[in-house]
Amino acid sequence: MNLETPTPPAKTLGVLETAALLRELTAGLIAVNDFDTALSVLVRITRDALAGVDWCGFTALRAGEPAGVAASDARLDCLDDLRHGPDTPAMEAIRRREMVGAHALGAEPRWPQWTPRARELGVSGVISAPVDVDEQVIGAVNLYAAEPDALTPGHELTAMLLAEHAGLLLAAVREREKRAVLAVQQDIAVLNDGVIGQAVGVVMTQRGCPAEDALDVLRSAASSLSISLREVAERLVSTVSRPRDN
Repeated sequence: MNLETPTPPAKTLGVLETAALLRELTAGLIAVNDFDTALSVLVRITRDALAGVDWCGFTALRAGEPAGVAASDARLDCLDDLRHGPDTPAMEAIRRREMVGAHALGAEPRWPQWTPRARELGVSGVISAPVDVDEQVIGAVNLYAAEPDALTPGHELTAMLLAEHAGLLLAAVREREKRAVLAVQQDIAVLNDGVIGQAVGVVMTQRGCPAEDALDVLRSAASSLSISLREVAERLVSTVSRPRDN
């Protein structure tokens, strides 16, 4: 990694602070099912948890999709967005598969298009660490400081651990997101089934609930009775269709 030597040394980032960040990230992302939401949570928690870090961003490259971006401050999202050009610390970290950065951008010759824009926005230091999510998504987490030399070797170690941990958490989010989409597709297919669709309509009428809740009622009944969903639906439709005795 090509980082300038910070002088004078700034406050050292402690092990306990890093551990607290990783723990908070786990708690914040463990139940998230949307990848973009997860990125927003990640950059916000990271910015708030790390002393010396004024902003945090994430640049994501997705196979077959536009690049994604998240920023703890919307004013700085252009620094992580590849639509503004590939000449960025994040893209270099992704290409080289290693952490890159600069403790003082005032004398930084790299990224000649990106650096002036960053300086105009008040950024004086940056660390970008590559993040491997899954076979379709890679990215970089980006730490920004407003003061020169505010980012220390402690921040570099934290960025490395953060990138590894974030990759695992984001991979789990992606998996939950895929399962949620599949579940919706399966629900649509079930609702299009004649007798099950009729039964769902009956429950919706009886309970005044939406289709997905009605379907859950039928599934719960099927589980309790240890019979198939179709059989539950057939019984219900048969019951409500049966002529009542006068």
